[in-house]
Amino acid sequence: MKLDKLDRAFSEYIRRKNADQNGRCKCISCPTIKPWKEMDAGHFINRKHLALRYNEINVQPQCRSCNRFDEGNLPAFGLALQQKYGEDIIKKLLATKVQTAKLSQWEVDEMIRYYKQEIKSLKTC
Repeated sequence: MKLDKLDRAFSEYIRRKNADQNGRCKCISCPTIKPWKEMDAGHFINRKHLALRYNEINVQPQCRSCNRFDEGNLPAFGLALQQKYGEDIIKKLLATKVQTAKLSQWEVDEMIRYYKQEIKSLKTC
């Protein structure tokens, strides 16, 4: 399957979608602000859980320091999610985490196409 291709498209979409008009993103879990290309798409609940791997709430722009070296800075990430999406968001994500998810090759191809199209529309803004 082409999950690596989907991962790249989804990651770029998340970072571009959350960037300001100057192409800069704020880390979900610390005050760092950098160009979207220098940020990661951090997962609150690990991406090994396919039901949340491409969830636009679970995945947010995150500085590389928090994402790669501070194990996602999950306490601050969770607090930011609650402030942005409401108190119950963590419960909802944890309930989704245990759901079984499978993607067919067709679904992966369609998701790649969708996110590439969304990236194109964000580039024109």
